[in-house]
Amino acid sequence: MLFACVPVYAQKAPAAPDHPWDVNTSTQQVKAPPRPAPAVTLDPVKIYTLPELVDLAEHNNPDTRVSWESAKARAADLGISKSTLYPTLAAVVLANTSRSGVFFGPLFVRQTVEAYAPTLAVDYAIFDLQRSQEIAISRDQLLAANFQFNDTHRKIIFSVMDAYYRLLDTKGLQEAAEANLKNAQTVREAAEARLQNGLATLPDVLESRSAEAQADYDLQAAIGATEIAYGDLATSLGISPLTTFNVESIHDIKMPDQIVDTVEKSIDKALAQRPDLLQRVAELRATQAEVSSAKRAYAPKLTFSGQGGDVRAYGKQYPTPNTGVTSPTLQAWDAELNLSWTLFDGLARENRLAKAKADQKQAEATIDATRDQIENQVWSAYSTARTALRQQRAAAALLESATESYNAALESYNYGVRSQIDVVSAQKTLADARTADVTARTQLLTGLAALAYQTGDLLYVKSP
Repeated sequence: MLFACVPVYAQKAPAAPDHPWDVNTSTQQVKAPPRPAPAVTLDPVKIYTLPELVDLAEHNNPDTRVSWESAKARAADLGISKSTLYPTLAAVVLANTSRSGVFFGPLFVRQTVEAYAPTLAVDYAIFDLQRSQEIAISRDQLLAANFQFNDTHRKIIFSVMDAYYRLLDTKGLQEAAEANLKNAQTVREAAEARLQNGLATLPDVLESRSAEAQADYDLQAAIGATEIAYGDLATSLGISPLTTFNVESIHDIKMPDQIVDTVEKSIDKALAQRPDLLQRVAELRATQAEVSSAKRAYAPKLTFSGQGGDVRAYGKQYPTPNTGVTSPTLQAWDAELNLSWTLFDGLARENRLAKAKADQKQAEATIDATRDQIENQVWSAYSTARTALRQQRAAAALLESATESYNAALESYNYGVRSQIDVVSAQKTLADARTADVTARTQLLTGLAALAYQTGDLLYVKSP
C-alpha cells in the first residue's frame, strides 16, 4: 500500500484560550497568493487625469472580473437550455458474453454466446412545452447578469471618482496650508522687523510666531491626509498603495457653472437607464417565465428514442459434437415513441407553481421598492449638487474678498496704520477662505459625480 506524505497543519485546536494560536508550530504556513501584475503600469512622472484612472480601474479592478465571469456563466446556462431543442446522438459499443445450459432432449447442453454490436443511439424530445420557457428563463437571467456587470462598472467608476476628488481635496487643502504658512511667515517677519525698529512689541512677535506654528501644524495634518487619500485611490484602482503616481490639481479643473438637466429629467433618466433597476426587471421576466414553465408541466411530453447498428455474434455448444458458429454481420435497429403524461405527482407541480407565483410577486414588489429608492436617491443627489454649486460660487467670492482684505491689512500694518491683531485676523480669515474654496470645489465635483452615478450617466460619460 502506497501513502503520499503531505504537510498538514491545524490538526488540533489551540492549546489554551488565554493567548493566540502559534502559527509557527504548523508544518506549513498559510500564505495569500501574490498580487497579480496590474493590467497597466503607471508612469510615476505623468500627471493622470480622471478618465485615464477610470479606464485603469475598469481593466484592473477584480470586481469587474467577478461580474464578467458571472455573466459568462449565465451565457453558458442559456446555451445549455437551447441544447434541449436538438436531438442527442451517442455512439455506443455493446459487447457481451454469456454461458448457460440449454435443455435439449434428455440432457442439458452448455452453450457460450459472444456478441459485439457498435450502434448509434438517438434521443429527441418532439413535444415539450417546458423547453421554451426554460430557454426564456436562462435568457432573462443572462440579461440580468449583464445589467449587474454594467452596475459593477458604474460602482467602480464612482468609487474612483469619489477617491480621486477626495485626493484632490486633500492636495488642495495641503496647498492652501502651504500658502497659509507662507503668509504666517510673512507676518512674523514683518512683526520682527517692526520690533527691531521699535514699532512693535514683543507680544506682537510672539503672537505671529504662534500663528506660524499653528499654520505649520495644519500643514503636517494636511500632508498626512493626502498620503491616506493616495492609498484610498490606489485601492479603488486595484493597485498597491505603494505605487507612485501623480494627479492634477483641483485648481486646474474648470468648475461647472450649472446643472444641465432638471430634477424631473434626471429622475426620468435614472428610471430608464439605471442598470440595477433594469436588472430587477430582467429578474421579474425570469420569474414570469418560471410561472409559465410551472403551468406547462401539466402538459404531456412526446419523445423519440432509437438505436441502430451492426451485430456480430459467435456461439459454441459442448459436449459432442463440439460445434461453433459465427453469425454473419446483421443490421439491427430499435425505434420507440414515448408519450408520457403525469397525472399525479404528490402535488409537486402545484407547489412549484405556487412558489413561482410568489417569486413573481416578490420581484414585482422589489421593482417598486427599487423605483422609489432611485427617485429619492436622484432627488437627494440633485439637491446636494445644487447646494454645492451655490456654495462654490460663494466660496470663490469669499476667497477673493479675503485675499484683498489680507493684502490691504498687511500693507497697512507695514505702514503702521493697522495693528498686529488686524493682520493676524485677516490672515486667519484668508486661511479659512482658502479651505472653504477647496472644500466647495470638491463638494461640487463630488456632488455632480454622485448625481451622474444615481442617474446612470457614469456608464456613458466618465467625467463630469
